[in-house]
Order: sequence, then C-alpha cells, then structure tokens
Amino acid sequence: MKRANDPVLWLPFGAGGILAALFGPALVLVTGLAAPFAIGLSPNALGYENMLGFAQNFLGKGFLFVIVVFFLWHAALRIYHLLHDLRVHVGVMVKSILFGGSMVLTLVAAWALLRIGF
Repeated sequence: MKRANDPVLWLPFGAGGILAALFGPALVLVTGLAAPFAIGLSPNALGYENMLGFAQNFLGKGFLFVIVVFFLWHAALRIYHLLHDLRVHVGVMVKSILFGGSMVLTLVAAWALLRIGF
C-alpha cells in the first residue's frame, strides 16, 4: 500500500479554512468598509503608525503570521483540488509550484515580520 502525504497538508489547510471562515469576513469588513468610510473607527485607525505598532507587537506579529501563512496553505490545497476536480492532470511540477510556493511565501512572511522588529 502506497503512503500518501496528503494528511500532512490537511493540517494547515484545515487551520486556514477555519481561520478564513472566522476572521476573513471580519478582516474584509474592517479593512474594506469600516476603516475607509470611518464607520465606527477613527480615520487613522489603519494608518501607518498604528499598523507598524501592531506588527511590532509580539501578539500582533503572531496574528499576522498565522493569518497569512494558513491562508496561503489553504489556498494552495484549494487550487490543487480545484485542478483535480477540473480533470487537469496535476503532476509533481504543479504540486511543487503550489506547495513550494506556499513554503517560500511562509519563509518570506517570517522574514518580513522579523525584519520589522519588536
């Protein structure tokens, strides 16, 4: 019996799906509607200084990393299964692009958040 590596990929996919369902609509509401139109927020709520302070905070940095990384992995596995459902042959190269790209972008996100400082 051949072993599959899919269970390893289901953890970040599932976590990304849960986070997308819980935080995705709230992020769209706050960053897309509430902040630009100043509905319940000050006009400078998402200003550079405030967002830099949030990203330099340990908890803010962790939140940003978790959201970005798990959204990436969720999107990669969704695209992989979409291609499979469309009967597009997904070979090693496409898997490498999808999941390798997610890994590279995970490292880029970690590097960028650490570069901002604390």
